[in-house]
Amino acid sequence: MAGRPRSEVARQAILRAALELCERDGYASVTLKGIAEAAGTGRQTLYRWWQTKAELLLEAMTEVVGEQLPVPPESGDPQRDLVVFLRESFAVAHGLAGRVVVGLMADAQSDPGFAAELDARLIGPRRRALRAVLERGALPVGVDPELAVDIAFGVMWYRLLNRHAEVDEQLAEDVAALVARIR
Repeated sequence: MAGRPRSEVARQAILRAALELCERDGYASVTLKGIAEAAGTGRQTLYRWWQTKAELLLEAMTEVVGEQLPVPPESGDPQRDLVVFLRESFAVAHGLAGRVVVGLMADAQSDPGFAAELDARLIGPRRRALRAVLERGALPVGVDPELAVDIAFGVMWYRLLNRHAEVDEQLAEDVAALVARIR
């Protein structure tokens, strides 16, 4: 017996409550108990659907990022497409989504199973999307697209983790220009 099916209303309330608590208290302070209380559901409901806070927040982030970060349509100008993609990615990463994903990545460091899930559902799709944009012609011939993806997202993650500089539109333009000059 598979158990009771998920109530979509309860699921959405839980995901919304989890993100609101992350916004208010920060990722590290959020607990499944607190999420259940904020969502008006029992903890047993959460544990039936998710084993950990990280799994729950990964589901929330997968929905948020999927809604906010579609791959931009081809404009005919590969460099412009790259700038648009990076601007949109960096804008989302600059807010709550970036702070939550930093927490998820920290959790993934000590849980290989969760790391694989994070890559499959969130990190990998964004890497593939960036690679697709790069392969429209934004890369110099002969440049490894995976290296360019690492450079573009590596700069973003470094800034998010160290908080020494902004992740903003100017960074998107600078990174796109840097990627175009890779030899």
